[in-house]
Amino acid sequence: MIDKNRLEAKCAAEGITLSGAQLDALDRYAAFLVEYNEKVNLTAITDPEGIEDKHFVDSLLLAARPEVSGSLVDVGTGAGFPGIVAKLYKPELALTLMEPTGKRVAFLEQACALLGLTDVQVVKERAEEAARKQWREAFDVACARAVAALPVLAEYCLPLVKVGGRFLAMKGASGKEELAAAGGAIRKLGGGEASLICGKLPNGDERTLIVCKKISQSAPQYPRNGGKIAKSPLK
Repeated sequence: MIDKNRLEAKCAAEGITLSGAQLDALDRYAAFLVEYNEKVNLTAITDPEGIEDKHFVDSLLLAARPEVSGSLVDVGTGAGFPGIVAKLYKPELALTLMEPTGKRVAFLEQACALLGLTDVQVVKERAEEAARKQWREAFDVACARAVAALPVLAEYCLPLVKVGGRFLAMKGASGKEELAAAGGAIRKLGGGEASLICGKLPNGDERTLIVCKKISQSAPQYPRNGGKIAKSPLK
């Protein structure tokens, strides 16, 4: 499905080393994704090089960060990016995939089984509801890709993160502007100063990773319900 030599070279250029077993697993994942995508809409990206760049390299750039360790929740994971790729790269991660859509949850469960990821927790939940249950402030790291604008995303993710943990948001070229708009929301939710890590995918697409440390507990009124979060983002 994918060109494993090409993917290996792209990752090596970013200082990321993949074993033969990891490349084989990513190849199986890509083939299963494309096959399953014919019956359930998971991704618009189905060509091999697109999957390599926009799904795999993109996810690995997050996974390779030193902050990504311990327990990781991937919020609104969709087809499993970046969470499943991060688990393949760092098998020691305690991974929770959080996804509200039943058809995608079924795909995630089957994908994890296919890849031998028997210790991954797949949770059919909305993040704002999960944070009012046993998952509140339960994770070392929460990450999300292409879910919502940063002020909204912060309210979904930061209440899931332990004090001392990290919230990582995967963004495109708009990352700097989104962070400027989200400063107030991040502070209200217990987040500290956030840092920006800018880069490019092999195809030239700009990527911004926003890394935010959780420095205090999220106030009990957060997260609000999903409608309120979307209609009136925190400022």
